[in-house]
Amino acid sequence: MLHDTQTQRDIPIHISYPQDRLACSGESPCPVALLSSGYGVPYDNYSFISNTLNAAGYLVVAVQHELPGDPPLAVSGDLYKARSENWQRGATSLEFVRTQLQPRLPGYNFADITLVGHSNGGDISTWYINSAAGAATQLITLDHRRVPLPRLETVSVLSIRGSDFPADDAVLYSETELRQFTACIVRLVDARHNDMTDFGPDALKHRLSNTIRAFVGGRCFSG
Repeated sequence: MLHDTQTQRDIPIHISYPQDRLACSGESPCPVALLSSGYGVPYDNYSFISNTLNAAGYLVVAVQHELPGDPPLAVSGDLYKARSENWQRGATSLEFVRTQLQPRLPGYNFADITLVGHSNGGDISTWYINSAAGAATQLITLDHRRVPLPRLETVSVLSIRGSDFPADDAVLYSETELRQFTACIVRLVDARHNDMTDFGPDALKHRLSNTIRAFVGGRCFSG
């Protein structure tokens, strides 16, 4: 648990370490991923993602964004406008977690982080990058739907798309933008939005893990 005195928020986190922790040092820091869950999904319900990234040498910090007393996420009206407060609050928490852990874990690279998020957690992660926080160099979203992917040549993007809900207009890249940016858009057949957690089908989790593993290894691969 971390406590942000400026926002007066307790921020629950869960840290999972790379399989070979001895390889991580101040001279050769291991990569870091900040993992944000979907709305209403506990932050520790994505162990299949953490395990995949741990095996690839990453430290993974899962962050709980929704706390008791927070206003509910808007479900009607102009959702981009109505949910922007939630996304900004989440982005502020991600930056706080990053800056707090950086001096405490010197064997890990908190200067060039990877952001991973499912659904609203993907919107938060994308908002963080679009808000000009310069620490992220990779973004992985699992079926986020509202916040436009970053149009930046400094950030590599993987966005895995489910089969039951479309993204809003201009959230994903056009064909021209796909050629311009370092991006991988993977559309999965028979992949339901709400199944992209530890409680989803094993076959889907296997496909998601393989796609993420390929991306952090420098390849665009579907399942």
